[in-house]
This record gives sequence, structure tokens and C-alpha cells, in this order.
Amino acid sequence: MERRSGWERRTQGERRRDTANSTYVIVELVGTSAQSWEDAAKNALKTASRSIKELRVAEITKMDMTIDKGNVTAYRARITVSFKYLKGDR
Repeated sequence: MERRSGWERRTQGERRRDTANSTYVIVELVGTSAQSWEDAAKNALKTASRSIKELRVAEITKMDMTIDKGNVTAYRARITVSFKYLKGDR
């Protein structure tokens, strides 16, 4: 019998039950980019995904930029990311 794993392979009802009995951790990250706020948010998420498993949702909560002599030097995006808390090894 094939063992199922991964969010996309479960039925919608199974995902609801799994979510209803789960705990999530929420962290805030700041990403930067010389090009855009979108790239800044993507950079933060890409970096986080290297060490955080089961990322679920990211929300951009604030955007700002750094300015030097009237010119934008960097775009910054603050994002809130949630991921599933896994107790022990699964």
C-alpha cells in the first residue's frame, strides 16, 4: 500500500481535520531588495524556507524603504509567516 505524504495528496476533509488539531508558530521576518518590495518579501520567504519546514501562510504586514540623498537604496518588506509546529520526529 502506498504511503501518502504531503499536503496536496490529502483530501479536503483530511486537511480540515489535520488543521483543526494542529498548532502553528508565527514569526516575523524582514526581507530586503534593491529592486522591489515583492522581491524583498520573496527573499525573506526564500531564506526562511531553507530552515523552516511546513511553511503555510505568509502575510506582508509592512513595507518601507531606505533612502540616501533622495534615492531609494533598498526596499524592505516585513512579513509574518506561519508554519506547523511538529513535536518530535514524524
